Amino acid sequence: MSDFKPSDSPMDPLVKLDNEKGELLHDPEKYRRLVGKLNYLTITRPDISFTVSVVSQFMSAPRTTHWQAVLHIVRYLKGAPGRGLIFRDRGLLHIAGYSDPDCLEVTGYSDADWAGCPVDRRSTSGYCIFLGGYLVSWKSKKQSVVSRSSAEAEYRAMANVTGELQWIHMLLTEIGFSATRPSTLHCDNKSAMHIVSNSVFHERTKHIEVDCHYVREKVNCGELKLVHTRSEEQLADIFTKPLRSGRVSYICHQLGLYDMYAPT
Repeated sequence: MSDFKPSDSPMDPLVKLDNEKGELLHDPEKYRRLVGKLNYLTITRPDISFTVSVVSQFMSAPRTTHWQAVLHIVRYLKGAPGRGLIFRDRGLLHIAGYSDPDCLEVTGYSDADWAGCPVDRRSTSGYCIFLGGYLVSWKSKKQSVVSRSSAEAEYRAMANVTGELQWIHMLLTEIGFSATRPSTLHCDNKSAMHIVSNSVFHERTKHIEVDCHYVREKVNCGELKLVHTRSEEQLADIFTKPLRSGRVSYICHQLGLYDMYAPT
């Protein structure tokens, strides 16, 4: 792979992978081995989480188009082999009382790509969570059921990240750090946010009633604050869909991903 030209994005936004295009690989094991290694790499490279989750869906019968998508990820990684998350030393949060008021602020971004999968039209949920301004949790996962509207898909994504935010608060409490501020959740879908404030359930929202009650409960008790954010500032975008190089670079910078070998 030494002759590969580096790519500026982990996946071509114009490429839609399915189960039919391309020929079956003669050696599917090489595909499974490489995708398995890339899955481990997502632990430190959140920028490839979505793309790796997509190519992981074709492990049973990989085709040439899927293999090209995997090689595209490798080319992207080759372009910045030293890229990773950077954390500053804050002196163990000033042990005596963590004087920095922002050091325990928990902020999340939630997004969903409605009906984005061409195979089964399921939506993809994505989120990222920051603790004190540093990325500590992220996920990209296809939803288990088909959503009938973008608001429904977004709300399911909001419910998932709300559970993760609650878990982080519980973890902080267990290790002796009491977060006094509510978690902040950024969402770019006003319809999904309106469901939280609307106490009347209509026929079209009954099928996500449990998620609605769960998120609303956290908002009403002061544990969660919802904030509308513009689509251009939605950092969870990179976990739900393929993006162009400029957008990838912007979000990677906001996530705290830097290349240690880049010239200063």
